[in-house]
Amino acid sequence: MAVVRILIWDVGDSLAPLEELREKLPPLPDGSYWVSNGAAERFGLVSFGTPPADALRRARELIGKDPVVGEEFDVEE
Repeated sequence: MAVVRILIWDVGDSLAPLEELREKLPPLPDGSYWVSNGAAERFGLVSFGTPPADALRRARELIGKDPVVGEEFDVEE
């Protein structure tokens, strides 16, 4: 069974604004996606499988904190 992982950061008080995150975060492999909601000041990662460690490390460095939400779901087929 496949797994999807969702990580969400509150970026209202982030070290980097959303625009900078978009510019400085690395591209993700197939099955992983950066997501954002500017109005809610949230940024995240959706990953089908194991999230890339280097991308997570870079996001934490730029944002200055760990995600506030970390969820894992089984993908229903």
